[in-house]
Amino acid sequence: MTRTLSPYCRVTGLPGGALIADWKRTRFLGMATADVERFADEGSGERARLLEGLVRAGCAPPGRPADADTDIGRWLRGGHLLIRTLGFGRVLRLLPLVAPQYARTDTPSPADVARLKRAVQTVSRGSWFVNGDCKTEAVTAFVLLRRRGFEAALHVGVREHPFALHAWTSAAGLSIPDADPRGHAFAPVLTIGC
Repeated sequence: MTRTLSPYCRVTGLPGGALIADWKRTRFLGMATADVERFADEGSGERARLLEGLVRAGCAPPGRPADADTDIGRWLRGGHLLIRTLGFGRVLRLLPLVAPQYARTDTPSPADVARLKRAVQTVSRGSWFVNGDCKTEAVTAFVLLRRRGFEAALHVGVREHPFALHAWTSAAGLSIPDADPRGHAFAPVLTIGC
């Protein structure tokens, strides 16, 4: 049994317990079978105590920092530049390299996704370079959510009359940007990450 916590951190089940390996910082932490069973069976209070112990030992960061607007701006500008130079199709093929597929056991809260949506759209519309491009916003939101370990799906949709294409990322029941801008429904023709 191997479970991925992040691109560099893995939990591997062993006969005597489990091993948490952080390959980026080359740190390892072993847990006995009794600790693993207690962690799986106990409530959130026991998990919180274990997490505090991991933070004190330096095996886990003290908190997951929210993406700053400057980081979102960099991802937006970089994504927009890649889409303009390589093309949208090639950027979609590169997404598994930038946004690895791994999932945390918890799901993103709608409040976190709504905050990310507001930040992405605010930075995008405030930049003369990006200027509210749906492809750039969708790719940026997809990459940021997946790099934090959350499940996200990037959709590309089409509408016939008048013909138009639209891209959006969905997570926790929300879409970044909106799946139906200005009330026009788009039929998904491509979905990445489901």
